[in-house]
Amino acid sequence: MESGPLVSIGLPLSLFVIMIGIGMTLTARDFHQVTVKPTGLIVGTLAQILLMPLAAFALAWALDLPPAMAVGLVVIAACPGGTTSNLFTLLAKGNVALSIVLTVAASLITIMTLPLFANFALKLYFGTQQEITLPFTKTVLTLSAIVLLPVALGMGIKALRPALAARAESIVSLFGALVLATLIIGIIYGIRDRFVDLLIQAGPAIIALNLLGIAVGLLCTRAAGLGNRERLAVAIELGIKNGTLGLMVTLTLLHSSSMSVPSAIYGVIMFPLGFLLAAYGRHLARVHASTKPAEAPRTAEAR
Repeated sequence: MESGPLVSIGLPLSLFVIMIGIGMTLTARDFHQVTVKPTGLIVGTLAQILLMPLAAFALAWALDLPPAMAVGLVVIAACPGGTTSNLFTLLAKGNVALSIVLTVAASLITIMTLPLFANFALKLYFGTQQEITLPFTKTVLTLSAIVLLPVALGMGIKALRPALAARAESIVSLFGALVLATLIIGIIYGIRDRFVDLLIQAGPAIIALNLLGIAVGLLCTRAAGLGNRERLAVAIELGIKNGTLGLMVTLTLLHSSSMSVPSAIYGVIMFPLGFLLAAYGRHLARVHASTKPAEAPRTAEAR
């Protein structure tokens, strides 16, 4: 599964469709609501763009990962949140508007930052003698074509045909999940002879990166004084990555199945951890709802 037509053509096209799905969830009002109180957007975006890649470098050093695994870990850490992060935020009763805007903001900024982090990782772990590089201009143009254009197209469909967008949104989300699942199965099959060894090498780092992302999201937003719904949105956004984008970069631009392993493994483990976080969010919502009636009589008595 190095760079056949299914990967080199099918993967970017699939990602294009998935990003249209993100666009169809957006309206101008979503941006307005979040930008009026931008603390969550600023904290979440900085954590996504800077802290997550730095965490990946730290984990690669601490766990002494092989070069290909280390580069792959940095790539998936530098990827923005995935489309399913919005769904998990909804399940967790978090701030969905914030989650959507964080996904789009990080996706747009990633166009510039992902190639920078990836090339730095390639130089750091493979050395200057290696010819393997991530072409900056080509990567920026590629990411622009599969992020900016489809998001704008999706927003246009949402504005002109809201009923059509509402029906298509769930189909696109399902399509994205199927694409990711197909890619993961294909990668595992292609490296089946080495998969167990690679899993042992990369698995602990991937799990640690996912847990770190969730923890960073919860702690940073707590320090910023944000509410539970905003904290959940940022934590889920940092924990649920766009694995399809990570696979596209490693498979079609870097042409490396080994480097794609962290993105593939991350695409598997992020879902059970996402469901646990969603359950935690629903528990917080129930606790909050149960305390409201108890507080109301005291307020009345005080009056």
